[in-house]
Amino acid sequence: MAIRQILTAPDPRLKQKSKTVDAVDDGLRRLMDDMLDTMYDAPGIGLAAVQLGVPKRVVVMDVSREGEPAAPQHFVNPEILWASDELATYEEGCLSVPEHYADVARPARCRVRFLDYQGEIRELEADGLMATCLQHEIDHLEGVLFVDHLSTVKRSMILRKLTKQKRLTGV
Repeated sequence: MAIRQILTAPDPRLKQKSKTVDAVDDGLRRLMDDMLDTMYDAPGIGLAAVQLGVPKRVVVMDVSREGEPAAPQHFVNPEILWASDELATYEEGCLSVPEHYADVARPARCRVRFLDYQGEIRELEADGLMATCLQHEIDHLEGVLFVDHLSTVKRSMILRKLTKQKRLTGV
């Protein structure tokens, strides 16, 4: 298991659509283990493989609260089967958009089908933070960042700041 570098906006690789995974094998499980190590180190609650420069439809998450035992979850080829009409607004951040946060309204509940760590087909109905995080991470698989849900002005301002920061730090 290893900690990998997380891509930051406006890296064009974050805008590419991720490819469907054919099978969950040992190599993919190693990737998911690395993703979790990277996510916990950052620290964050969700990470998509594309954020590490690997355009595969893979997401890891852990929305356990501080003081609770870790509860890592693995989602391979996740797809939203249903989303509620009711919306919920959360202040979102992103490991690929460091130090920037904004309120984003998304469906309050959703049902997702995916393959788990062992390659078994699963379905999960989620609400609250779990639903928001799932939708945020699945957006990454489509090349969408949370800032893409913001006004053009706010998105441009955030991306300009990130570009300037990259120029100054050389990262």
